[in-house]
Amino acid sequence: MYGDPTVHPQTESYWGNVNPVGERACYDEGKRCAETLLTDAGRRWAIDTRIVRIFNTYGPRMSFSDGRVVSNFIVQALRGAPLTIFGGGTQTRSFCFVDDLVDGVLGMSRLPGPVTSGPVNLGNPGEFTILELAQQVSKILGVQIDQTWAPLPPDDPRQRKPDITLAQKLFGFSPKVDLQTGLARTAEEFRTRLRV
Repeated sequence: MYGDPTVHPQTESYWGNVNPVGERACYDEGKRCAETLLTDAGRRWAIDTRIVRIFNTYGPRMSFSDGRVVSNFIVQALRGAPLTIFGGGTQTRSFCFVDDLVDGVLGMSRLPGPVTSGPVNLGNPGEFTILELAQQVSKILGVQIDQTWAPLPPDDPRQRKPDITLAQKLFGFSPKVDLQTGLARTAEEFRTRLRV
């Protein structure tokens, strides 16, 4: 979703809380701009458009340096480095395994059109603190991991959790891969590429 939310969990009707000139503005506003352009194209040319709002997806073949917390933690742990935790680690995220996201995108694409519901949230509504994620990575890799602390970046969201009620209603979307299983599959693939 967009910015540091004032509504929790985030529904499709929530428009976001974005600092338009902040460090994350390009990322947050870019997503909103894409929704606007696609919606306007649908109106202008009377074409069937579909918008999915993707919440924190992870899985094998992620870039090691994409800056996402899952890839950061796994790479740091596999290299024996301390996990960098921003803020107090109490901020929350919901992590959706890539296979579940693909199922959701395919479900949305297969709906008979036109679809008039507007954006549809796709993600896993399970909510974890960043510290809980660090503990899961430590447990899965079977290592004791040191942590290093850094200030929370400006405008970093304090909480993130999708309301997926609409996707469930429209096409029965329901993530199947729990965080522990998904992290284990991701870490194994990372280990192979890192050769550690």
